[in-house]
Amino acid sequence: MEDVIENLLNALVRELILKPDALKIEKDETAEDRLVVYRVIVDESDMGRIIGKQGRIAKSIRSIVRAAAVKNDMKIAVEIG
Repeated sequence: MEDVIENLLNALVRELILKPDALKIEKDETAEDRLVVYRVIVDESDMGRIIGKQGRIAKSIRSIVRAAAVKNDMKIAVEIG
């Protein structure tokens, strides 16, 4: 199921950035509560496009991915950095 979440995150972010070749998504599974942390890494020039004004785009990305995770009975977190 993690592949579905990773593909969704990849599709969402890739459409927002100008340098899609620099996009990296790292997955870190922790033992605590089966939490999976996805870390989105983009080019420095694309950071503002991903975060958005007052973090609105980042919040939207997190909400969409979290909804897909809940549907698949997963606990996830998305970090942008």
